Amino acid sequence: MSVETTAPAVAGAVDKEVRQLDRVIIRFAGDSGDGMQLTGDRFTSETASFGNDLSTLPNFPAEIRAPAGTLPGVSSFQLHFADHDILTPGDAPNVLVAMNPAALKANVGDLPRGAEIIVNTDEFTKRAMQKVGYAASPLEDGSLDGFHVHPVPLTTLTVEALKEFDLTRKEAERSKNMFALGLLSWMYHRPTEGTETFLRSKFAKKPDIAAANIAAFRAGWNFGETTEDFAVSYEVAPAATAFPPGVYRNISGNLALSYGLVAASRQADLPLFLGSYPITPASDILHELSKHKNFGVRTFQAEDEIAGIGAALGAAFGGSLAVTTTSGPGVALKSETIGLAVSLELPLLVVDIQRGGPSTGLPTKTEQADLLQAMYGRNGEAPVPVVAPRTPADCFDAALEAARIALAYRTPVFLLSDGYLANGSEPWRVPEIDELPDLTVRFAQGPNHTLDDGTEVFWPYKRDPHTLARPWAIPGTPGLEHRIGGIEKQDGTGNISYDPANHDFMVRTRQAKIDGIDVPDLQADDPDGARTLVLGWGSTYGPITAAVRRIRAQGGHIAQAHLRHLNPFPPNLGEVLTRYERVVIPEMNLGQLATLIRAEYLIDALSYTQVNGMPFKAEQLATALEEAIDGH
Repeated sequence: MSVETTAPAVAGAVDKEVRQLDRVIIRFAGDSGDGMQLTGDRFTSETASFGNDLSTLPNFPAEIRAPAGTLPGVSSFQLHFADHDILTPGDAPNVLVAMNPAALKANVGDLPRGAEIIVNTDEFTKRAMQKVGYAASPLEDGSLDGFHVHPVPLTTLTVEALKEFDLTRKEAERSKNMFALGLLSWMYHRPTEGTETFLRSKFAKKPDIAAANIAAFRAGWNFGETTEDFAVSYEVAPAATAFPPGVYRNISGNLALSYGLVAASRQADLPLFLGSYPITPASDILHELSKHKNFGVRTFQAEDEIAGIGAALGAAFGGSLAVTTTSGPGVALKSETIGLAVSLELPLLVVDIQRGGPSTGLPTKTEQADLLQAMYGRNGEAPVPVVAPRTPADCFDAALEAARIALAYRTPVFLLSDGYLANGSEPWRVPEIDELPDLTVRFAQGPNHTLDDGTEVFWPYKRDPHTLARPWAIPGTPGLEHRIGGIEKQDGTGNISYDPANHDFMVRTRQAKIDGIDVPDLQADDPDGARTLVLGWGSTYGPITAAVRRIRAQGGHIAQAHLRHLNPFPPNLGEVLTRYERVVIPEMNLGQLATLIRAEYLIDALSYTQVNGMPFKAEQLATALEEAIDGH
């Protein structure tokens, strides 16, 4: 937390100091029933409306309701906001709000010395502390002497603030997260109107509950204003120079991806069909798209993963922009139908929000370990393009790009996001309509081939000479009847064929179609003529870029490049790689992109990996990259 200047408060119940900061990292932590995600979401929304740049990291258990007061049950939400351009949720919190002993114990190890800790003292009972292994109270045994601790009886203060409401004590206690939100909103001069409006809307059918939550929120604000324990509040100015002019909103990766899919369907003038089965962390896309029937969106919640993609492929055959959403375990179940889509050569978006594995693994934690599954996880030679967004807001553009490839080349396309991008959020500039790509599709209208006897016929596998895409014929169009199925097709006619030479030709043609996809060149950021390149893909963009900035700020020389297209690779990737003595590839897996790079380009890439369910920390990456620069 960087202090720039100090100024006295102008007004307030108590004359208090106001300090100007350039950035802050706050972590809200509590039991999974304490509303930490909602608290973090609201603080984030107000921070976005204020104009700060921001990045968030929600972190919660996979269990629907883990045992109360236990370490596995701790839920947290970290927010990094600043008056300048930032890229990550931050390495270490400056402020921890701990709602119980479990939240304190699970998170205190991440705090730097001097950090502020706001703790709910009401929850530090002997039984609650013993449950997480505290033999004595950490608030009294000196173990927190290196921090600025603010003991606040949040539960008692909340119940007292709501005594005029007709609520039981248990009902009143549920609003303690709003009290904490009010206190932090005062502490960092966050706007309050949006949260109060949100609460009125959220509890519109229960006005008494809405009023109670608003009262708790205001009580938290007033407590900060009047208590002597909080003698300082902080201001973080809007990030005026970080953003180009435009209309901005806070957006998560899954929401941006949903909006990108809707925009793609409108730009293609096609109905959007989603065939899906709920799975963490992809389910939010199903929830969001189900709200947009007014844009021609149809969502189908199937009985299982196979039915979901089967329905989507059927919709593609019928002329829709078809999508199926899932995570790693669901991709495994969908693999045969993805192979069928390769054979049928129909556009289909397979959205994989990656999570920790194998099998059901770590459902609420992030990982990048599905790359090789997306590349090769099907029987036979079944090549599929792979596209990966790099930030939550970039999920919008990545969805449009995946749709462009699917529609232009008549192929299924993998879109590889992950849990970190899906649940994290950042400011997003709402694009103008004329900035969006034209994805208009031309369906087959009539015969496209003339037989030797002069008869005009429709051949479903006659190809565009530039894209090698076959025509897309809407079922029921007179004269365009054709056979469809999973058995190998005869070139041109689409008839069933067991001919060895034909199969060889069709396999190579489908591969050539993918290899020939128009992909932009890779741009390397190399201002100083570095000898070391760090190459990334997907959600490692933020930590890598933050680490690169740290190295350059200290006088180091390092180049950076980030891949959006993983199949096919950018045409100049090999040339870029050969410019550097060392290539380092950080990944949240055991080196899957590094394996592909070594195989394709015979580059001895250095693999730096992590599979702990969390994104890289910038400081951690900077250290590893400095060692690579030094040749260690």
